[in-house]
Amino acid sequence: MLRRALLGLVLLLAAVLAGLAVWEPLTAEAPAAPAFKPTDVQIARDKFGVPHIFGRTDADVAYGVAYAHAEDDFSTLQEVLAMTRGRAGAMLGADGAKVDYAEALLGVRATTARDWPQLPEDVRKLFTAYAAGLNHYADKHPDEVRLSGLFPVAGEDVVAGFVLRSPFFFGLDSVLGGLTEDKVLGREGGPSLDAKGKLVPRELTPVGRDPEANGSNGFAVAPSRSTDGATRLVSNSHQPWTGGVAWYELVVHSGEGWDFAGANFPGSPYPFLGHNKYLGWTNTVNRPDLIDIYKLVLDESGKNYRFDGKWRPLEEKRIWLRVKYGPFVIPVPRTIYRSVQGPVIVNAKGAFAIRYAGMDQAKMVTQYYRLNKARNFAEWRAAMAGQGVPATNFIYADAKGNIGMFYNAMFPDRPAGFNWRGVLPGDTSADVWTKTLPFDRVPALVNPRSGYVMNANNTPWVAAGPGDELDPAAFSPLLGIEDDMTNRATRLIALFEASGQIDEARLKAIKYDTAYAKTGYAKAWIDRLLALDTKGDPALAEAQDLLRKWDWTLDGKGKGDALALMVLRPANGSHYQRKADPDPRQVLSETVAHLQEHFAGLDPKLGTVLRLRHGEGAHRVDLPLDGGNDTVRASTLWDVEPDGRLKVRHGDSFIMFVTWDKAGQVHSESIQPFGAATTRPDSPHYNDQAPLFVAHRLKPVLFDPAALRASGARFYRP
Repeated sequence: MLRRALLGLVLLLAAVLAGLAVWEPLTAEAPAAPAFKPTDVQIARDKFGVPHIFGRTDADVAYGVAYAHAEDDFSTLQEVLAMTRGRAGAMLGADGAKVDYAEALLGVRATTARDWPQLPEDVRKLFTAYAAGLNHYADKHPDEVRLSGLFPVAGEDVVAGFVLRSPFFFGLDSVLGGLTEDKVLGREGGPSLDAKGKLVPRELTPVGRDPEANGSNGFAVAPSRSTDGATRLVSNSHQPWTGGVAWYELVVHSGEGWDFAGANFPGSPYPFLGHNKYLGWTNTVNRPDLIDIYKLVLDESGKNYRFDGKWRPLEEKRIWLRVKYGPFVIPVPRTIYRSVQGPVIVNAKGAFAIRYAGMDQAKMVTQYYRLNKARNFAEWRAAMAGQGVPATNFIYADAKGNIGMFYNAMFPDRPAGFNWRGVLPGDTSADVWTKTLPFDRVPALVNPRSGYVMNANNTPWVAAGPGDELDPAAFSPLLGIEDDMTNRATRLIALFEASGQIDEARLKAIKYDTAYAKTGYAKAWIDRLLALDTKGDPALAEAQDLLRKWDWTLDGKGKGDALALMVLRPANGSHYQRKADPDPRQVLSETVAHLQEHFAGLDPKLGTVLRLRHGEGAHRVDLPLDGGNDTVRASTLWDVEPDGRLKVRHGDSFIMFVTWDKAGQVHSESIQPFGAATTRPDSPHYNDQAPLFVAHRLKPVLFDPAALRASGARFYRP
């Protein structure tokens, strides 16, 4: 009997394990394959493998965009798709399950299901075609599919990715993390520094692992400041170098008039920034207060909340997270809640509702498409007025010589009388805003007298030269607009003001500047390090002497660059996140110990320490880098390797220089840190841009189809 019992237990356990190995894809709901047949699609690969997609219609092009991107990075595309289906946990484990929880909490699928039928027909056709292109690739390469039942995907899945990711660009990850983990909430933009001022290792979010470090530089120069009467635009985004929000370069040409060169993120049928024949723009992260938190008043049962003197039932829904552990996927139950204000998180301190800009809407997918096809400043501004993109600065330029900086944000139309920067009372409708302010209420600077505009994640009040400042008093403090400066912004203003008339070479020198201004937080921090009493500690005293003689640039040529790079990062992190400074002695001591251990001294060359590394074995590149975490040439975040080198993972990413000459003709150049096929080690385009990237060199963008054909590009059909 005992043997039979043990055998039965073993069989039961085997059945359970077998069930855990197969249940997840069997219960996943996949939509019907979209009924889209392309009419005429061609893909061309230039010398660097950048895809140029040609189609008879815009939808044909979107189909080709999906297929080309899958050829280069199908793995990451699948991770993005899994997030939109609530299946990231089944693919990525516990980290992915946290994204799935956020997707369910925010009601992403419900929003998409409601908004999809209301989207313009041409937008739905575009997204349907993109989904069909992904399905076509998956059908042809079934061995590359990472999750059973993930395909086919539909246009709604792709739109859901936009809905999910948008609010995480302005700090929603910090709020969700603080509430779910019952931590003290920082500013509503997202600190992630520990008590010592070090960056906390981040969990996966829909916009990568380091959303608090997403930044960028963008600037434009008008004909009045150019030596040759040209208009110039520089796109200099600071994003992760791999993953779901790493830039992917592409050029599109449609028989319906869609011609555009730029870059997108995995899961998008069009570029998010770049240029067409007539105009272009780039983006930088802005950090207004677009999130509000409400503390609800619950009754004794915890099932009802008080609102305007009446009790309402707290919406409650049971969800099952799918969490991969080894070969098994474990179902983990969770409950999500919602109130009048929005999603609700219940922790030990109570129930907290969240309301944020762009909540429960998918209009951003239309706005980006309309911007791509705008042919003049008026059409572009009309697309911007659609207000689908909840937040991000736009730096604009066009063939007519117009330039501008727009602090784009869907500002909540908040009534006065509440502390909008703190936790709000959740039992009244008086503080529940329902509208956002129109686009003409956002801070904007168009065609300033100084002849240039710029933004480097700084306050919008300073966007050009002295005398062109915007007046903060003209905007309500309820908007929560930042008023701080970055080193990059300070340096850009100084460089433009010192440059006189600007030619192409001078603009490139400005973009690759590696200096810190001897002002602001950097000067105050270095002063604190130099003021430390280091008697009895020769190594710290030597470090102080190096910093005292440092030339304030991270160009890799002077002494003390590596030391300065490492001691400045914690200070910049605390400044950018508006946190208290870390302990200067601890930062200096830890930096000194690291340099002594791995480099046998305190003054190794910067390029010896700071590295561009990608790949393994024969596919590996290992090259020296320059710049720092708040220099215009940005090397923002890095991983410490076993040999002590700092492997950059985030910073200058997709860079594009766009020029409209005096006659209005456009040409452009670009570069990426690695190559077009960053997850395909066997591709010649896995790392082929890296040597140019580290040398501050660019490659031509063959926007003109005739130039592309003359270059010997390879054409084929998907």
